[in-house]
Amino acid sequence: MFASMGKTLPLVLLLSTCLAGTASAQIAPQELPQRIQVQAQAEISVAPDMATLQARLWERTPAIAQAAASRTNPEALAQARERLEKRTGELIRALERAGLDSSAISAGSLLIRPDYVQAPSRQGESEAPLVRTQLERPISVRIDTLDRVPTILDALTQAGVDSLDGINYELKDRDAASDQALAKALQKARGKAQLIADTLGIELGQVQNVQENTPPTFAPRMAAMRADGMESKMQAEYRPGEITIETAVSVDWGIAE
Repeated sequence: MFASMGKTLPLVLLLSTCLAGTASAQIAPQELPQRIQVQAQAEISVAPDMATLQARLWERTPAIAQAAASRTNPEALAQARERLEKRTGELIRALERAGLDSSAISAGSLLIRPDYVQAPSRQGESEAPLVRTQLERPISVRIDTLDRVPTILDALTQAGVDSLDGINYELKDRDAASDQALAKALQKARGKAQLIADTLGIELGQVQNVQENTPPTFAPRMAAMRADGMESKMQAEYRPGEITIETAVSVDWGIAE
């Protein structure tokens, strides 16, 4: 009897395993998520409504031999700083006369760095480089009315700025433009999902998941220059163009039964 049970027991276990495997294979397809997943990208172009200019003023001490550079002349340094601060104040007042509010003008901290100058060669032999101290003040200007850009640039150049790093055109309200791009991407995702559903003869259910794959990116715009052949001088054309904003989303829809 026990021998018979010993032969029967493995067979029962084998049949149970097969039945369980068959039931699992029948249930598994019903447990798979029924959904449509789409991805969409959107791009919008918006005209900028503000600009930012970056300029720099600097003054330098007299160039001296590099070997003596460790002994900085305090008087020369003080004189260079005095000249720089005077020019900075004159520039700020010129910008205010041009119509800018004081809150739109930012004068950065004083920067001091060595500036190396190649000494002229004598009888074909190169001399050791000279060194001088350069003191800088960065100036940032925010322009809320783009029509003022030419006037502000004229004020900067007439004040004798040593470096003008260009014009960056921007948006006062980036969030509103980002929302517009996101809404367009979601609309495109909805259209793609509906096209898939109509083509396959199914009906869209509820949204199951939404993900913003790419945060909005902004492409800055710069001023352009051109030479007018009808006039003898160079004319500046300030073309803000449009700022491009891109975003991407991924949306999952359920399939209605």
